[in-house]
Amino acid sequence: MKNLTLTAIAAVLALGACSKTDTAADDNVVMTNEPGSDAGTNAASATTVDAAFLTEAMQGDNGEVAIGQLAQAQGASSKVKDFGKLLVDDHGAHKQELKTLAESSGVAATDEPSAEAKTNLDKLRALSGTAFDKEFKSMMVADHNKDIAKYEKQASSGDAQTAALAQKTLPTLRKHLEAANAL
Repeated sequence: MKNLTLTAIAAVLALGACSKTDTAADDNVVMTNEPGSDAGTNAASATTVDAAFLTEAMQGDNGEVAIGQLAQAQGASSKVKDFGKLLVDDHGAHKQELKTLAESSGVAATDEPSAEAKTNLDKLRALSGTAFDKEFKSMMVADHNKDIAKYEKQASSGDAQTAALAQKTLPTLRKHLEAANAL
């Protein structure tokens, strides 16, 4: 009788453990959709995608700040110089937002510009006067069109935190595109 009771207790515990495991697995799936969640490998996959977005966005901001500083120094027209200052101010502030989100998510911050921005900087450094202004305008229109597309995609398909940040940033990027087109 004692063996039968122990067997029954073991069976109940085993069923309870299986039930608890299934519930925990289901909770992990639900939790990965919650902002700030850190639930198992599903969350790690979402974080990896978002880490890539955050890193790329920081690199983009670093490039925009460097190009904006160059425009202030080498631009021929006051409009180019003013737009350079706008880039430095807006992308510098945005970089701080990204850095805060990255650090709170365990993503390393970067001060490096993207490879494309480095290439653009090298090209712009070799120019001056109206040739600089013309190339700067062309680069800024193309760059902000690309950025808007990336941010629209992140706003519609990213995790809750980066999607919200992307949505918040889109009006500024559109304002930059409009200003670049007006140069």
